[in-house]
Amino acid sequence: MNDRIRKIVVTGVLGAISAFLGITHWGFIPWITGASLTIMHVPVIIGAVLEGPVVGALIGLIFGVFSLIQAAVAPSGPTDVWFTNPLLSVLPRLFIGPISWLVWSALKKSPAIGLILSGITGSLVNTGLVLGMIGILGLVPWQALPAIALANGVPEAAASAILVLLVVAAVRQIRIGRGKSRL
Repeated sequence: MNDRIRKIVVTGVLGAISAFLGITHWGFIPWITGASLTIMHVPVIIGAVLEGPVVGALIGLIFGVFSLIQAAVAPSGPTDVWFTNPLLSVLPRLFIGPISWLVWSALKKSPAIGLILSGITGSLVNTGLVLGMIGILGLVPWQALPAIALANGVPEAAASAILVLLVVAAVRQIRIGRGKSRL
């Protein structure tokens, strides 16, 4: 398949998966903090690792626009209205893919480590930028943000690391574990 066509297809498929995760709420895992853990950013990271920073940014755009629309049309909680602001719903999501791709590019000679750290980084970029924008917009006091980042951001990063590792290793046929890694 032509490189450009493959990138378009991957963007569309992973963007659709991101929207599907949001529509079905499968992208939100109930968590002990009372808030949900999100895995909505995982398709963005996978797309960036597989096809590069532009594809990652485009899937991030789809994720962000979907978040904005979902918050406006079908909010599921009192804070969802905040995400009708594109500075909160769209802007932070544009950076998930490109930064994940940078980590992957730097570490791809050690595929398992590169995939795990790409997953963690992408997730933390999402958490950090969304919470940072919440602080900048004055929606929550700055002092409360570290506790939110710890309670939700760390488990989300762990889930992201595992999912990115498993999916990309399967797609790229990278052997993980006792066998030698190959690309």
